[in-house]
Amino acid sequence: MRNKKAFFSLLLALALLFGQLVPAVAEDSKTVNIGVTSTLTTLSPLAMDNTEIVKYAASLVFLPLVELNRELEFVPQLAESITTEDNLNFVITLREGAAWSDGTPVTAEDVEYTLVLAADPDTANASLAMYAVEGTDDGGLIERGAQSISGVKVQDEKTLTVTMKWPTALYTFENNFGRYLLTVPKHVVEKLERESLLTNPWFNQPDVISGPYFIQQADLQHYVHFVANESYFLGAPKIRYLNMNVVSAAQMLSGLTSGEIDLVQQTMGSIPVEDYEAVRNLAGVKAVRGTPVTNESIFINTARVSDARIRKALLLGMDRESMFDALLEGNGELVDGFLVSASPYFAEDLGVTAYDPEEARRLVDEAKADGAETNLTWYVNSSESTWGQAVEYFAAMFEEIGLHIEIRTVDLANLMDIAGNGEHDIMSVEYTYAPVDPYTDVAWLLGGEGSWTGYSTDEVAQALALTQELTDVDEITQQFLVVDRAMQDDVAMISGWVLASLGAVNERVTGAEPDVFGTFVDVQNWDIQ
Repeated sequence: MRNKKAFFSLLLALALLFGQLVPAVAEDSKTVNIGVTSTLTTLSPLAMDNTEIVKYAASLVFLPLVELNRELEFVPQLAESITTEDNLNFVITLREGAAWSDGTPVTAEDVEYTLVLAADPDTANASLAMYAVEGTDDGGLIERGAQSISGVKVQDEKTLTVTMKWPTALYTFENNFGRYLLTVPKHVVEKLERESLLTNPWFNQPDVISGPYFIQQADLQHYVHFVANESYFLGAPKIRYLNMNVVSAAQMLSGLTSGEIDLVQQTMGSIPVEDYEAVRNLAGVKAVRGTPVTNESIFINTARVSDARIRKALLLGMDRESMFDALLEGNGELVDGFLVSASPYFAEDLGVTAYDPEEARRLVDEAKADGAETNLTWYVNSSESTWGQAVEYFAAMFEEIGLHIEIRTVDLANLMDIAGNGEHDIMSVEYTYAPVDPYTDVAWLLGGEGSWTGYSTDEVAQALALTQELTDVDEITQQFLVVDRAMQDDVAMISGWVLASLGAVNERVTGAEPDVFGTFVDVQNWDIQ
């Protein structure tokens, strides 16, 4: 026994692949290591940004109301159902057995309290459309320190209603509030100082949770270690420890080969396209091609690049098809605008703008003669290696048409800060628009001042509003087509390409199927052979 203990002590003394240490665990424990290629900005559900890694890491601790599964269906998590009869008043019904890890039932008051925090100026959450909730101002805020919102009413212990200011489609409410409102325990959090909740260290290691895993230890630049919540109301997880380890994309293949990475989920971890075939051929590893929904979105800050001719020249001056064929080898698709073919609202007749360097050069010359700026800065996510190569090629193409592009490569956390502060001319990032609900993200991205594009027109706003009132799929499709055609003409956003990202899982892990959506819905049922 002493020799076995010495062996385990040695293992624990060694760094995991890429320098991360596993937590001290029992000899018979089950551990799954998840490889991710972006750092985290926070673990607090109150401070969540729009990155997938933060959403899923926080959701392991504090459950969303509902979640999308692999079939793009909204399935219960903390809530049993979300319903509406008029697209204005939404009824949230919590699961009867939903409980916090300390045994206290999860109640409608917990959800109401979390919504109040999301609208309080001291704790406002930009990832939720609180501006659409009755009782908030145009910015989605209420009076500092308020205890309620007029549009949110508790009906009984397990039921509350949320009233919207304008018609909102059920799928939009479920995707935004259902998936991104991570309810916190009122009986614990209300004892903390509200003014400093966004930075309160309690959220880095909360002792009362609703999800399947506690946070055991975290270094947001390098790892998050989770330990099972044995009191999880949907059943104690069979996997005792989950580790999210931040690695570079180039290290994914070697980590999967050695077994030091057990799982790669498509929106949190990036496997370079050039390694796809090698991953598919790994013994003992199942490669999973994700639905092509991950859009390499290029956002142009129209407040800084105000001349539409320059923006149009950017679209016409990049040979997306050549880069797609050379670098993605067919693992995805090309589209214009926001919607992808997996969306029920995708319009095939939109077409894809062709590479036209002569017209692009004409537009640049014309705009430059009128004083337009032709020196632009493009911020790129450092974890997207394949896309980084493409941007270098595009920059060379732009030089040929009279645009000089300075490429600045930064990590995801810094990219979010830069974009949020509007410091970019151009920025690009992998963005996963839920195919069943393009509205939530598109309405924010084209929301005028404060959005990443700074772009808004009456025509686009009206079309987006109609998507929330109409029920016929074809009619909704026509309204989203208005939006995507505006992107072809005014060019506030360009789709570089849509990637069918590759995920992977070690075959020793059962019950885990990495996909763009639904990977962690039943994480408590994962096991190790």
